[in-house]
Amino acid sequence: MRRPERLRFIEGIGVDRMGSIADASSSDMLRLENLDTDILPDPAVLERTRQSVLEDASNSYLPFVGQKNLREAAAQHLTRTTGVAYNADNVIISAGGLSGVLNTLLATIEVGDEVLVTDPTYAGLLNRIRLVGGVPIPVKFDFRPGDEWRLDRAGLAAAITPRTRAMLLMSPSMPSGGVLERGDWEAVAKLCIEHDLLLIVDAAMERLLFGQRKVIHPASFDGMAARTISVGAASKELRMIGWRVGWIVAPEAFVPDIVSVSLANVVVPVGIAQDAAAVGLQSAATTLPPYVAELERRADLIATELDGLPFGRPSGGWSMLLRVRDHGLTGAQMAQNLLRVGVCATSMAGWGQTHGEDFIRFVFANEPVDRLRGLRAKIDAALEMGK
Repeated sequence: MRRPERLRFIEGIGVDRMGSIADASSSDMLRLENLDTDILPDPAVLERTRQSVLEDASNSYLPFVGQKNLREAAAQHLTRTTGVAYNADNVIISAGGLSGVLNTLLATIEVGDEVLVTDPTYAGLLNRIRLVGGVPIPVKFDFRPGDEWRLDRAGLAAAITPRTRAMLLMSPSMPSGGVLERGDWEAVAKLCIEHDLLLIVDAAMERLLFGQRKVIHPASFDGMAARTISVGAASKELRMIGWRVGWIVAPEAFVPDIVSVSLANVVVPVGIAQDAAAVGLQSAATTLPPYVAELERRADLIATELDGLPFGRPSGGWSMLLRVRDHGLTGAQMAQNLLRVGVCATSMAGWGQTHGEDFIRFVFANEPVDRLRGLRAKIDAALEMGK
């Protein structure tokens, strides 16, 4: 049977395969391969979910664009973050953040349009650009072993061509944990305005910032609110992975097309999950800080374990990367070696051109500090195995 042309450049993400291997293992595997978390959502979220299961209004397709309470909560959240006035009419609820990204791309990108992304970027985002007929153009983060990742601003400007339609950026970025600082966003805003580009912000982790950093949202810059679409999610910040709820906050001009695509795609996300997501979003200002502190504690521990090895220090998010090329290995080879010593981690093949197959990723959201201690001995053993 002939394979559709649109799938020609769609690559695997690796996480699914590694997760299945770990699930099937009879040993007590250290789970560093996927973006699950061992930290439950807030109790109020769990209680609201239990209540929703018994409510007729939650067992409904309506409203097709999402329940108004959650849409208002998402609008208020972005208004507080940016200083731009948003309301429920600017918001479409999606079945998770990546569904929101896909719907946004389908509503804005023509076949052949180029979309600038950072290198590395989650393969699932790259695949969604390709699926809609777009062309992802990587702009590298500068990698300095033991240091934080930095955006190559000159490379970003040089990557723009007459075919460039949009930028799709995430901060903290997955998988590197690289954060765009104010100067980076100023450069992004300047380029978007000069070249009439759309900016799609994957905001799934925007508040998972280390070192007391504050959220800087590009829609707050002069001239950017009308060309910035922000896609948020309950999965990472609110730890509501299984609820599958996200939100698209867009300028009025983009809303009708995004709604049309949404109705032609998933239609509507899980009804019983939406009000619980609103509860989590409304209380996040007080519930997030201890969670972020725990993530930073885990990241710091792994950084200590990796001292002397070529790893990139994350400025936020859930994961960090180790370059194994320096030891003559690909990420895929290192992943197999790590399985032998009881660690499941994912190769970055397909996640970047410059920072791709030479790296392996460690997710620190799903294992507590006590279980992460001693990771270095396992990594050293895997490195010594060679190819």
